Amino acid sequence: MPPQTPQTPPVQQGSQHRTLMGVLSYLGILVIIPLLVARDDSFVKFHVKQGLVLLIIEIAMWFVVGAFLWQFWMFLQLINLVTLVLSIMGIVNVVQGKEKELPLVGSLARHLPF
Repeated sequence: MPPQTPQTPPVQQGSQHRTLMGVLSYLGILVIIPLLVARDDSFVKFHVKQGLVLLIIEIAMWFVVGAFLWQFWMFLQLINLVTLVLSIMGIVNVVQGKEKELPLVGSLARHLPF
């Protein structure tokens, strides 16, 4: 008989995949990957929506403040800090397996149509 190799249970592999896709949701433009790959998973979809809202806020601030109101660059830096903190909070929620809404972002993410 050939030696048997230990196999990882499918649940663990799925869990690792969900965690990876959830983390990618909060890494800026990388939100596109879980949006395309794991769209049917409700856990990933929850975090993708929040990640998209964060990305939209960042892009909007760069256009508005960066292009028109460059005098308020400190405000832009504050918004960047807030989105960074919210992204870290989202990643922590993913790693803990929680679907917890982020402050301000969660209520906006609920309205996304997918």
